[in-house]
Amino acid sequence: MKTILLTGLLLAFSMLRINAQKVQIVSSQGNWQLLVDNQPFFIKGVVGHTYLEKVKEYGGNSVRIGSRKDELDLAQQLGLKALVNLPANAERYGFDYNDTGAVKKQTERIIEIVQKTKDHPAVMMWTIGNEIDWIPGNKPYNPKLWDAINDAAKAIKAIDPDHPVMTVIGTSSMEKVAEIVKQCPDLDLLGINTYGDIYTLPETLKKYGWNKPFVIAEWGPDGYWEVKKTAWGAPYEQTGREKLDCYEQKYRKAIENGQCLGSYVFYWYHKQETTHTWFSMFNEKGEETPLPKLMKQLWTGERDANLAPVVDSLNIDKFVRYQDIILKAGSEHKAVVTATDPDNDKLSFYWEVRPEAVYASYAGQGEKEPKPIPGLILDQKKAISFIAPKEKGAYRLFVYVTDCNNQFSTANLPFLVE
Repeated sequence: MKTILLTGLLLAFSMLRINAQKVQIVSSQGNWQLLVDNQPFFIKGVVGHTYLEKVKEYGGNSVRIGSRKDELDLAQQLGLKALVNLPANAERYGFDYNDTGAVKKQTERIIEIVQKTKDHPAVMMWTIGNEIDWIPGNKPYNPKLWDAINDAAKAIKAIDPDHPVMTVIGTSSMEKVAEIVKQCPDLDLLGINTYGDIYTLPETLKKYGWNKPFVIAEWGPDGYWEVKKTAWGAPYEQTGREKLDCYEQKYRKAIENGQCLGSYVFYWYHKQETTHTWFSMFNEKGEETPLPKLMKQLWTGERDANLAPVVDSLNIDKFVRYQDIILKAGSEHKAVVTATDPDNDKLSFYWEVRPEAVYASYAGQGEKEPKPIPGLILDQKKAISFIAPKEKGAYRLFVYVTDCNNQFSTANLPFLVE
């Protein structure tokens, strides 16, 4: 009877594992390659858990998500592989890496998630935390956090040798890579969130001694911390055209022809971070910017049958690019947008004025999206008249150019009312 029971348990366990896939990183002639069930796999991924059907439709193959079963199930149904985020706390939220008891509990929680999730067929790799070294103001972090990450990595690999383990860092103070090399020998690879400095990433990693593979875990337009700003500190967001060119150049030069194992584009949804359009590849209604179908072309080499319009430029009065725009309260002004559509679709125009956002201290967390101010736009067409707000302060003029195919492009300009 015991023999029959044991055989049944072993059979059940083998059935559980039958769909789990072995993931390896191998080196060939000095180049790293990711293998999923012995097949080469270059990551064409997104950050986000919405519109995953479009990821698959457009040629993507991976998604960076959490460990929720429903999200992993959907990824599996669509044939997408998951980079699974594991919770590791950061000092910016008050976590203390000198507290050995708290660190132990965190590691136990990580192992509990891995134990429960590792056999899910969508799981491809694990990442322990996201930029957990960064504290607003670039304040110094506790180097012991790297020891905690390595202990967690070692524990994960003890129970799950089939899925590589990384942590994800940002590109501030890249001297930390030397610390990671020394203190985290059990990491299989490194994930990096990178924006304007994406082109120099391989050289920077080499400079600080990283000789293992890496994944670009997050990338997108030039960040608000990297661009020119007005005299009152409002960053200039790239136009629709500038973003389109920026994404394509970064992918072709730094990802497709780079030394990484692939990448996760940011952000496959919409979010408020400095503006509600800065990183958003969709709007709240699900309409697409030009970027998702650009990714389709980059991932597959195929142009979609219908592309989004593209905003080339936006002007207020006779002000030129990067010139501080200072207006009198209640005064009337002109604005004009230049936009094109690759398929010559009929275009519609929508304008609005919003107050400048109160910036959050980290990644837009807790940042509130300013609402449009009614009554300031006098007409909705390519060239308009608008009224400056009556209240002094910082604002932005937004324009949205849409076609008839649920696609749009946008641009904005910051201005100050005195």
